[in-house]
Amino acid sequence: MDITFLNPGADDTLQSILAFQEEGEAAFWSEPLYHFYPQLDKARAAALPFPQRKEYIARTLRGVYAQLEDAINEKARLYSLHWARCRAQVNAALTDAFEEDCAGLFNDLRCHVGMNPIAPRFLTQRRFDIFYLNSERGAVGTAIHELIHFVWFHVWNGLFGDSYDEYERPSLKWILSEMVVEPIMRDPRLSSINPYFPREQGGCVYPYFFDMEAGGAPILDTLDRMYRAQSVQAFMKSSCACCLEHEAEIRAHIQKSEG
Repeated sequence: MDITFLNPGADDTLQSILAFQEEGEAAFWSEPLYHFYPQLDKARAAALPFPQRKEYIARTLRGVYAQLEDAINEKARLYSLHWARCRAQVNAALTDAFEEDCAGLFNDLRCHVGMNPIAPRFLTQRRFDIFYLNSERGAVGTAIHELIHFVWFHVWNGLFGDSYDEYERPSLKWILSEMVVEPIMRDPRLSSINPYFPREQGGCVYPYFFDMEAGGAPILDTLDRMYRAQSVQAFMKSSCACCLEHEAEIRAHIQKSEG
């Protein structure tokens, strides 16, 4: 696996940001923008009709981008250098985790370094986003999270033969893929180079998973036990069955947490 880190430019980064500012979007996804960019007047934005709100956000942040462009370019360079130091270690760990040689997979991944505090990934396009305010270590930690998704769904698709369209938010398959990052990330070869691990450092999964229960037990603990006891394909089947059994409970917790 290999990653090319680059600044995709103002238009791309604004498109990425606005995807999480759609009408009716949960606060969990839309609110961070106002925390990181005080140039945006949240009250003013909320008072505008939806199309004008998006225009206001785009216009304001395009001006911010002009000031940040050089810094973003430099971050992309630094992220690339640090990734090169960690690449072999990550490849080895994920090869063991997924029981498949990862060195020959996904050698054309692109990481768009930009202004979006949310870091989406696009499986079929073989790219993902990283927020430019990450340190080099933070960028690699985030990249490992995304790499786990790419390999997880590669193996999953070979096992189940379903559609990549089913792997996006708010699908249960997407929810499961976000939770399983933690047990996989426990490998010392990964956790040691991820500053967001363990949970006390912020965690490598969405925080609302930390206190999520399914069947009276913390779901991350349940998944961790399954992962350690089974092959990866057996784990995919058993973890999927667990989520299906407790889907209503899982979704209710997420809905409450996202606001």
